[in-house]
Amino acid sequence: MGLAAKKPMKFYLPEGLNASNPPEARGKRRDHVRMLVLDRENGKTKHDQFKNLENYLNKGDLLVLNISRTLPASFKVNIRRGCKIIQENVEIRLAQRKSNSVWKVLVVDAKVQQSDVLLFSPSLTGFVRAVNRNEPLVKVCFSARGNELYDQLYRLGEPIRYEYINGEWSLEHYQTAYGTVPGSVEMASAGRAFSWEILLRLKKKGVQIARITLHTGLSYFLNDQWEIGPVDSLEEYEVPGETIRKIKATKEGGGKVVAVGTTVVRALESAVDSQGMPVAKKGWTNLHIHEDFSLKVVDALITGFHEPEASHLDMLSAFVPPMLLKAAYHNAIKEKYLWHEFGDMNLIISGEII
Repeated sequence: MGLAAKKPMKFYLPEGLNASNPPEARGKRRDHVRMLVLDRENGKTKHDQFKNLENYLNKGDLLVLNISRTLPASFKVNIRRGCKIIQENVEIRLAQRKSNSVWKVLVVDAKVQQSDVLLFSPSLTGFVRAVNRNEPLVKVCFSARGNELYDQLYRLGEPIRYEYINGEWSLEHYQTAYGTVPGSVEMASAGRAFSWEILLRLKKKGVQIARITLHTGLSYFLNDQWEIGPVDSLEEYEVPGETIRKIKATKEGGGKVVAVGTTVVRALESAVDSQGMPVAKKGWTNLHIHEDFSLKVVDALITGFHEPEASHLDMLSAFVPPMLLKAAYHNAIKEKYLWHEFGDMNLIISGEII
């Protein structure tokens, strides 16, 4: 059976399990969220807290972090056509960076045409270069580029907040502790639960730490008509040579490569040569990882909980058989784990430790 014939994983997610605010607002530290530990081989589960992650990793294992930092990617603009302002206070969401000055963006509740101008501020404009009626995104060329553009975006924008979030939480709530390279439209949220204390304890135990960068694109286009999967979503990434050296040393020593988030899995599994060996690499990836994909680099995964039919569930099916994954998700729902970027965590690992 080919991939196209496979059915997406469906389940009922009660609305009350959407994490509507950060754990800090619920009276707990970000590293004290719950953690469902799932055995890759037999589907057994164990309930724990994320602060106890070190109990499941061993000396010689390698933890790989995505150090992309979240951009404020939601803006209010005026739209100018010719010499006339045709609409005011329109929401624009950054979706995919194409170059130092060009982005694809989502225009919310408005129609734009090629050559329209988006007025972000007196000092920042965006020229609509291309409109494709077969997709929801339009290509925009900004009047600033590189670091100058990022400076303006940080000054003008707000984080993207989805409808299940209560309150206007600041951009800092959408950052990981270790993110340093600006570029993600949405937080690489699997890393949010990490604190410096956890990372230090892991290092003291002998767990190595490595870094990649993958800048996440916009995942939701506000209309179910537009379902753009991983193959259609190019994301910029870099896996440096130092990380590759650590991966090879870990494999040679019998340790596990543990990815913090689906973004890390996508980057590492993209950075392989024709023989499937890990290599330093940077560029753009649209790799779709699914049940029939043979993982070449990553052995274990730390991730959040993903909504029904999400493409991320395809990736999780490369780690654990879909039937076992679905049973674990039903268990998580029964135990009232919380979903989304402010929710609880899922460790998928081969499990003599469970």
